[in-house]
Amino acid sequence: MINAYLGVDIGSISTKGVIIDDHNKILASSYIWTKGNPMEAVKTLIHNLENQIDKTKINIIGVGTTGSARKLIGTMLNANVIKNEITAHAIGTLSLYPDVKTIFEIGGQDSKIILIEDGIVVDYAMNTLCAAGTGAFLSSQASRLGVEVEDFGNIALTSKKPTKIAARCTVFAESDLVHKLQMGYKKEDIIAGLCKSVVSNYLNNVGKGKKIKTPIIFQGGVSKNVGVKKAFEEEVGSEVIVDPNGHLMGALGVAILSKKAPTKTNFQFSITEDNFETRGIECNRCPNHCEIICISKNKQLIDAWGNRCSNGDIFHKQ
Repeated sequence: MINAYLGVDIGSISTKGVIIDDHNKILASSYIWTKGNPMEAVKTLIHNLENQIDKTKINIIGVGTTGSARKLIGTMLNANVIKNEITAHAIGTLSLYPDVKTIFEIGGQDSKIILIEDGIVVDYAMNTLCAAGTGAFLSSQASRLGVEVEDFGNIALTSKKPTKIAARCTVFAESDLVHKLQMGYKKEDIIAGLCKSVVSNYLNNVGKGKKIKTPIIFQGGVSKNVGVKKAFEEEVGSEVIVDPNGHLMGALGVAILSKKAPTKTNFQFSITEDNFETRGIECNRCPNHCEIICISKNKQLIDAWGNRCSNGDIFHKQ
């Protein structure tokens, strides 16, 4: 029996998970769509991971969660570590690229830049509420153009003269794209232009004022788009590395953090058979009127949060 560690990265668009051993070797991995239901997505994810390992030889003693639904899923999985995306992505990337200086990350609806010096995060930034330049934006435009988003990058590489597309706003970019189509621009040139607009938006928004140093690692779902990778390299004037497991870096990082945590957890794959529910209630015990989120496992309350004072302590009220 070997000790192993589970890391789960729950995003608004996709959910990623890995199981690693004591040497950070990935024993199992899965990448699925969240579909607006993080708890059901994680159940599917756990089931996928379970099918890749021999449970009689692996004992999961650490569970870490990160991403937008990290607290919810952390409660569900009884995680011993719950960390923000910046820390998780940095730790995961450093485990494979100890000399990394800059991390570009573009996911389904958010993007971030992480600057590292001597293995320590010294600066970072995330995108605003606008989804321009993210995976969701590219998927939307791919649908408009009648192509699969997975083919976007290869189509972009065939372009000889990328069309300039407005990059600072999703609405303007879509309007500009429609206009360029009506003007008769070639589809491959428009797609290449969209890839360049993603890079322009990222560097002028998320990367604004940041000193970008090499080595540069590009990760997140959009890193699989070779057209965006090429556009980044042309813009920054240096190689941009994309790891085959770049989409798993957040999950890998939080799995490593769970291994280092002083406390351990007792994880069981049978969690996929449990029934989890969430509900929101308004506390009227003080003028704050906090909205409190309650999570139950098999009809039993296991956690609650959202209260800003002790009056909203749900466990106390039970």
